[in-house]
Amino acid sequence: MIPVSVNVWCHGVSFSRRIMDLKESGTLKVLDKVKALQSKGVNIIQLDVGEPDFNTPANIVKAAENALENGFTHYTPSTGIPELREAIASKLSNENKLDVKKENILVTPGSKQALFYAIMAIIDKGDEVVIPTPAWPSYMEMVTVAGGKVREVKAEEDFALDIEGIKRTINSKSKLLVLNSPNNPTGYVYSKDELKSVAEVAEDAGIYVISDEIYEKILYSGACSSIGALPGMSEHTVTVNGFSKTYAMTGWRIGYAAAPKSVISAMNKLQQHSASCPASFVQKAALEALKPETAVDPMIQEFKRRRDYLCEALPKLKVFKVDKPRGAFYVFPDISRSGMTSEKFCDLLLEKGGVSTTPGEPFGNYTSNIRISYANSMKNLQEAVSRMTRVLEQAGLA
Repeated sequence: MIPVSVNVWCHGVSFSRRIMDLKESGTLKVLDKVKALQSKGVNIIQLDVGEPDFNTPANIVKAAENALENGFTHYTPSTGIPELREAIASKLSNENKLDVKKENILVTPGSKQALFYAIMAIIDKGDEVVIPTPAWPSYMEMVTVAGGKVREVKAEEDFALDIEGIKRTINSKSKLLVLNSPNNPTGYVYSKDELKSVAEVAEDAGIYVISDEIYEKILYSGACSSIGALPGMSEHTVTVNGFSKTYAMTGWRIGYAAAPKSVISAMNKLQQHSASCPASFVQKAALEALKPETAVDPMIQEFKRRRDYLCEALPKLKVFKVDKPRGAFYVFPDISRSGMTSEKFCDLLLEKGGVSTTPGEPFGNYTSNIRISYANSMKNLQEAVSRMTRVLEQAGLA
């Protein structure tokens, strides 16, 4: 028998090392537990879901319908239709103050694909990627696929960036830094001063920055800044955004990246040989989404109402220590007073209370935090808090 380089053998074929090194999705692991309970008839309130519980605005849906009816169902340029790239460049120039034109834009089937292309285009085997945590676990796994090594830098106590920690972590092998603001899972929004400090570090080290700004519009106070708009950063930054969160378009799979032309060209090679191009009619819908008349404020105001409710209700249960988020639709409370790991704590809430939440471990080994999504109705949030109260009281933790 031919020696096998990995420890899984299926019908005479071994799986690749890159697949064997990938970790299972922490959120999908929770979902598997949820579905198993639901199959037995258990009512579960899902606070683990990372998508808006709203319908896509009607004008966006209508634009897609019109595109389909008019036969706009064929291949487009691999980089995306020119008018959408123009509109994205205009949005980024006017709102985010980025120095970009159409040629700096790549439209992708979801922002996750844009992140994947960027990491694959920049990272070689052995390169190091600095990721401030807590962070969305897929960043780490994308680096693994690219053959790179993740160097995590834990945030300060209030989830602020540990600038000195980032400085200490960067070395001659460092090639990329990944930022996400507003942050998943904390809802923390990086200040302009924090971004200036990071920009100075990145420039001195000569490394790229990926700025994931997918939650940019889901903001409750203050403003979001784009690191790519800071002096000297336009040639070092890949700005990633999309339509999933702001416009409740998670299932449409449409996102984009803005970067130097050389980086966009490299990323587009990957798109040409994988997805070919984003779905044609979905690009027309995205073009409509960028128009000023698209209503997003009602959804954001409702998220704010839910955030305020949870940030008042959870601390009344002595086990939760909550930092009030300024953006996104998650809270990431500390549950160390429970004396339990986050995974065991989430299992308790799910199995005894029918409330699904996400453990903190996948976000950077935060064993004393859990992620709670408030992308659910106020009625369900109130019922979830009631159930959590009952479970914690029974466990002597309330």
